[in-house]
Amino acid sequence: MSQNDKINMVTGIGWNKGACVGNTAAVGSAGYPQLCLQDGPLGIRFGTGSTAFTPGIQAASTWDVDLIRQRGAYMGAEAKGCGVHVLLGPVAGPLGKLAAGGRNWEGFGPDPYLTGIAMAETIDGMQGAGVQATAKHFIGNEQELNRETMSSNIDDRTMHELYLWPFADAVRANVASVMCSYNKLNSTWACENDKIQNQLLKTELGFQGYVMSDWNAQHTTNGAANGGMDMTMPGTDYNGKGILWGPQLNSAVNSNQVSKGRLDDMCKRILAAWYFVGQNKGYPGINIKANVQGNHKENVRAVARDGIVLLKNEGGILPLKKPSKIAVIGSAAVNNPQGINACTDKGCNTGALGMGWGSGSVNYPYFVAPYDAIKTRAQSDGTTVNLVNSDSTSGVSSAASGADAAIVFITSDSGEGYITVERVAGDRNDLDPWHSGNQLVQAVAAANKNVIVVVHSVGPIILETILNTPGVQAVVWAGLPSQESGNALVDVLYGLTSPSGKLPYTIAKSPNDYGTAVSRGDDSYPEGLFIDYRHFDKSNIAPRYEFGFGLSYTNFTYSDITVTSTAKSGAATGAVVPGGRADLFETVATVTAVITNSGSVDGAEVPQLYITLPSSAPSAPPKQLRGFAKLKLAAGAKGTATFNLRRRDLSYWDVRQQNWVVPAGSFGVSVAASSRDTRLTGTITVA
Repeated sequence: MSQNDKINMVTGIGWNKGACVGNTAAVGSAGYPQLCLQDGPLGIRFGTGSTAFTPGIQAASTWDVDLIRQRGAYMGAEAKGCGVHVLLGPVAGPLGKLAAGGRNWEGFGPDPYLTGIAMAETIDGMQGAGVQATAKHFIGNEQELNRETMSSNIDDRTMHELYLWPFADAVRANVASVMCSYNKLNSTWACENDKIQNQLLKTELGFQGYVMSDWNAQHTTNGAANGGMDMTMPGTDYNGKGILWGPQLNSAVNSNQVSKGRLDDMCKRILAAWYFVGQNKGYPGINIKANVQGNHKENVRAVARDGIVLLKNEGGILPLKKPSKIAVIGSAAVNNPQGINACTDKGCNTGALGMGWGSGSVNYPYFVAPYDAIKTRAQSDGTTVNLVNSDSTSGVSSAASGADAAIVFITSDSGEGYITVERVAGDRNDLDPWHSGNQLVQAVAAANKNVIVVVHSVGPIILETILNTPGVQAVVWAGLPSQESGNALVDVLYGLTSPSGKLPYTIAKSPNDYGTAVSRGDDSYPEGLFIDYRHFDKSNIAPRYEFGFGLSYTNFTYSDITVTSTAKSGAATGAVVPGGRADLFETVATVTAVITNSGSVDGAEVPQLYITLPSSAPSAPPKQLRGFAKLKLAAGAKGTATFNLRRRDLSYWDVRQQNWVVPAGSFGVSVAASSRDTRLTGTITVA
C-alpha cells in the first residue's frame, strides 16, 4: 500500500458523502472496499427493510444470555444483508451512573458485570454473523449536557472496577473496534488520550482492533494519531472544524510528527478486523434499504416480553382472566397519530413508546401498539374495551367506571442531546412520568379500584405517588419493547407467559437517593465505586424496587448451595491476552444452587450471585453482582444454577500495584432473587 492508500484507509470521506453515516475510500491495491459504518446499537439506522430491535436496556432486563446473543446475531445478519461492514454498537458507555442520563437506554444498565456479559454476548452474536461490532463510547460519556466540552475526571480504581470493566469483556470477545467519546477524560480529549487509548485499552487490555472517533470528536491531527486513535469519522466536519486527517495526516507523517510506524499500525488494526470477521470474501454490496428482517421479530417479541418486570400484583389481578369489560387509557396505548416514524430519529414522545431518541434509534417496519394487541385478545375473549387515547383526566371516569380492570399507560423518555423533546434536551429533567402521568393514574383510580399501570420508560421513574394511590393493584414495568410492544405485553397481561424480567437498575423512592446528578461543568465522579445499588447498600438507603427485583405468577424456592474454590490471594501474573491478563479469566470458584418452581404455573427465575470482599480489601461495595442464570422451569420442576467465578470476579484494582489483586480472607457469597433478597449464603476462604 502507498502512503496515500494508508491515509485513505484511516480517514472518512466526509459527512453525507457516501451511502452510510461513515465511509472510507476503497483501497484498490489491497482489494479493500469502501467501508460502510452505520448506526447503531439496535439495528440499521435509516433502514426501511430492517428490524427495530429492542434497546439494550430491555435486553438487559431479560437477564437471558441466549436471547441477548441471538439479538446480536440477528442484528449482525441484518447489517451484513445491507452490506454494512461496521455496526456502531453495542454500548457500554454511558454505563448509567446517572438515573436521568439521556442515552442510558442504549446500553445495559449501571452494573458493570451485567453490562460486560451483555456486551460479550452481543459482540459474539454480531461478529459471528460476519459484521464488525463497535464498543462505545470510550469512556466517561455519562451525560448529554456539555458532552462535547466537559471533562470526566475518574480515579484509577473507579475506572477499572466500573467503567473499564465492561470494555474489558468486549475486548475479551475480540470486538473489532472501539469508539472514543466526545468528552475529555481527566482533562484530555478522549480521542487523543494516550492514557485510555494506548495504555489502558491497547496495552493493558490487549485490544487488537482499531479505535475510531465518535462523529466530530477529533480535535487535533497529531494528538489523535499519537494518542492512539486509528480512524477519523466522518472525516470532514459538519460543524466547521475542517479536515484533521487526510492531507493533514499525510503532512504530519512526512514531517515525522506522526511516525510511519504509527500509520502502519492504524492500517494493520483496521485490516485485521476486516479479515477477522471474514469480510474479505463475498461480502454483499451496500444497500441500507434492503429487506433483511427474516424471522427476527421473534427475538424482538421474546426480549420485549421476557424483559417485562412485574413490580406489583395485588389480589392476583394479573393475569387477566377473560374480563367482561376493561378500559385502556393513555396516549401511549396507541401509535403516534402522525405515523410510527413521523419524528426524525424518534425525537418526540407522542403515542406508544418503544425506544428513546437520537442516533441510536431506528425506523419501525411496523409497530404493534398496546391497544391494538389488547383489542385483538379482547375480541377473542368477548371482552368490551373502552379506549381513551389521551392523557387528559377529563373523560377517564366514564371510561373506567364499571370496568373489571383499567389499564393506564404512562411514559418517560430521553435521548441524545442534539434533539430537544418537550423541553428535555437529552438527559431527563426529572424522574417523573411525562404528560402528568401521576395525575392520570389518580383520576382513573378515583373511578376504578382495579387499576393496572403499565410503564414504558427509558429508565427509573419515581413511583411513590402512583403506589400511594388506592386502587392501583398492579404495576407492569414494560420498559422499551420496540415494534412488538403490544404483543409482548398481552403475553404477560393474559398469562400466556409468566413475567420473568428483573430490574437492571434501582428504582428509588426519591431522586436524591441515587447520590448522583447531571453535572453543569466538569464531573469529578465523587461517588467513586458507589453507583446504583452499590450506593444504596453503602448508605443504607431503602429503594422502592431494588436492582434485580421482579415478581412472577409462580413461586421459586432456593436450596442446596455448594461452594468450591481453588482461589489464591495475590496479584494477577498472566500474560496479556485480549481482555487483560490471561489468569483473570480462569475459573477459580464455583457456586451452585437448586432452584425449584414451587408454584402452579410454568415460569423462569433469575438467581443472582453477589460477592462481598473480605475486610482485608480496601473500601469496597457491600456486595457486587458476579453471576446470574436464567432457569426456565415447569410447575414443580427444579434446576441447578451454576455460577463460575473468574479470578477477576474476586479481585479489586490495587492502585499501588497497578494490578488486579485477590485479597486474603473470607468472601461472602449470596445467592439471591434480587440485590436485597438473599436466599442462600456461603463463604469462600482465600489464603
